[in-house]
Amino acid sequence: MVVSLSRRGNVEPFHAMDVLAEANRLKAQGVPVISMAVGQPSDPAPARVRAAAAEALQVGRIGYTDTLGLAGLRKAIAAHYADHYRLEVEPARIAVTTGSSAAFNLAFLAMFDPGDRVAIAAPGYPAYRNIMAALGIDVVEIALGDAAYLHAGHLEAAHREKPLKGVLFASPANPTGAVIPADELSTLVETAEALGIAVISDEIYHRLAYGAPDTTALAFGNSVTVINSFSKYYCMTGWRIGWMVLPEALVRPVERIAQSLYISPPELSQIAAIEAFAATEELEAVKGRYAWNRELLMKRLPELSFPLAAPMDGAFYAFCDVTRHTNDSMAFARKMLADAHVAATPGRDFDTQAGHRTMRFSYAGSHDDMVEAMARIERWLR
Repeated sequence: MVVSLSRRGNVEPFHAMDVLAEANRLKAQGVPVISMAVGQPSDPAPARVRAAAAEALQVGRIGYTDTLGLAGLRKAIAAHYADHYRLEVEPARIAVTTGSSAAFNLAFLAMFDPGDRVAIAAPGYPAYRNIMAALGIDVVEIALGDAAYLHAGHLEAAHREKPLKGVLFASPANPTGAVIPADELSTLVETAEALGIAVISDEIYHRLAYGAPDTTALAFGNSVTVINSFSKYYCMTGWRIGWMVLPEALVRPVERIAQSLYISPPELSQIAAIEAFAATEELEAVKGRYAWNRELLMKRLPELSFPLAAPMDGAFYAFCDVTRHTNDSMAFARKMLADAHVAATPGRDFDTQAGHRTMRFSYAGSHDDMVEAMARIERWLR
């Protein structure tokens, strides 16, 4: 028997998914696990989204669409930019994707060649690093140190060391929840453009900031590529539907690659997603619960000697320093799951150098679960 294995399969595991798998295994055995490991809203998609999907199923409207997505959904996304950001975006620049994960694949493939240097922040979302590594892109991890977010000075220093082809950042960020202030975001985009560095802005946690209005990087230049998703604010993780806003020159390359990789995003999810923009009242109630959970964790985690390693400005994550309890967050996460039945993500996912010192707690679950999780951890630590 001959099995061919490429080096691409040697990328770092996504540890949050491994933790989730173990949590699900325990749940299947009847163990009452509370998961704070993955960024998945506990609420279902809004009622009108589910109703639209049910109607489409009833009439059997499920098939291929244009590779870049249904015209109606692309127009709805463009209308969202006009309504939420007061920004005009042509529907022709919008590509609907099979979740933001497909959008990242398409962006990396269309924008970069093997060996190109692309900067990301550390800590940061592990899929950035893992996908680019699998594609042969040279990932430059910029350690934030005491800074809450990537800023223009970081970029200039990394570029001086050796020229960069691209930069990818998120605001609000995963795992930290930090938001880049509008003036800093403007400077970051303008600096990248002046240095000839292509910009990808991950905005999938937009509409989940708690102290400042959303600012899209598109406001500061038409050469920016923005990636967003219906998974987080819109509670549609398993529907696998996201979008990109592209510079005009990238639209056709992305379309050509997507035609072969994905054919088209799932039509059922696209039909349903059109309705998501009209479900604000329901979704703001969900966000209100996140805010309630956030206040709880901001108080309880430091009380349990998990000081916050970053400000919880947005998303639904608390990123904590765990060195008062352990110097191995991976082993600590496994033991906390086994003994206290609370799942959280070890920092190794987000920072390969200093991740042994940190953990991420997702507060996207119910408030009762968050209260109980803190009580379980407190009993376990004592």
